[in-house]
Amino acid sequence: MKKFVLLIALFSALLSLSACSKMPPLAGTVEFEADDGWRRTVYLVDPVSWKNVGGEYVGTLIDSAQVDADGFFAFEQMPPAPKPRMFQLAIQREEERFLNRLINASPQESNYFPLVWQDESAPLDIRAQAAQFQASFEIVQANAANKAMLELRDQRVVAYGKYLQAQPEDEEHHDLLATEDAALAYLSSLMDFAAETPQLLAALTAIRWAGMEADFERAPELLAQQAERWKAAAPNHPWVLELAAAGNRANLPILIGDEIFNFDLPMQSGDTLKLHDLLGERLTLLDLWASWCGPCRVQNREYLVPLWEEHQSDGFQIVGYGLEASEKAWANAIEADGAHRWPHASHLQGDDSIFFESLRLTTIPANLLLDAQGRVVARNLHSEELVEFVETYLK
Repeated sequence: MKKFVLLIALFSALLSLSACSKMPPLAGTVEFEADDGWRRTVYLVDPVSWKNVGGEYVGTLIDSAQVDADGFFAFEQMPPAPKPRMFQLAIQREEERFLNRLINASPQESNYFPLVWQDESAPLDIRAQAAQFQASFEIVQANAANKAMLELRDQRVVAYGKYLQAQPEDEEHHDLLATEDAALAYLSSLMDFAAETPQLLAALTAIRWAGMEADFERAPELLAQQAERWKAAAPNHPWVLELAAAGNRANLPILIGDEIFNFDLPMQSGDTLKLHDLLGERLTLLDLWASWCGPCRVQNREYLVPLWEEHQSDGFQIVGYGLEASEKAWANAIEADGAHRWPHASHLQGDDSIFFESLRLTTIPANLLLDAQGRVVARNLHSEELVEFVETYLK
């Protein structure tokens, strides 16, 4: 009797294995609403390179699968993947001409999900809703690589929600800096994920999502750190080589810890002085601004003037550099804001400033905080955050 029961159990196990072996490598269900404007097709897009991850029209469409009346779809075979390989599963609007289009406006609106596939791995069983494809995307019994992708998506949803909550109700100058701070917080959240996950492809996706709309000018250290990390961990991976090139310190804006070059600066006074000769005894704020920059002007009046008045006797200095074309407008702004208290320089070449170019910067307001030797100790601090840093540093 025991032998008979054992044979039945063995036969059942073999049937189960046989059934699993016949399961498509990638299949699942997508829930659609009636007349929702989505095609009843799922598309498999290969990013090919790291810089194309999440890119709007740059991936290669390699396959598609029809969705039946019950929402079921299946890809009967996957491209060769002897090592873990990332693909983007997407849906498209009925009017969309380009079937490789990926939408990144927000996690709720994104029409794709990055998933990891490798030869001989277990079939991927997908669940999603068309209306919020990325935000609702699930993988049944996901392996470690895909579980990390799902965790990244969850973190992106939370971080983007905080970004939206931080958006101002109006477009006053104060609020423009608040918007920038919110964008930096969103970027930092994704980069934190990249720094903590052991999964290479999830980390690389997080970095791309963080830098999709930006070039890390406001936080180049985060990109440099991840480039160094993954160069050590996976030096021969082609996507890591791309990351390493993007995170090459020589191509990034000046980093915290770097010593700023001792530039010759044309001063408002008519003199040409060495930057290092202008440094304060303990701390210097190199303020990069312009007369036409509204948020810069607010910072001058409401934060920089009080800071200079209170701490210039403590070894604190401010050096202004104007991205200016009009000497008159520059001088008028300095006087109107009360910024005549500290020295100012400009090449008066407008956007073609060689000083900005040498720092590899493109946007203002921007600033660098320098120690007595000209090393960068902080960057792009504004308003109360700047005040707190200066007061703490000078204690």
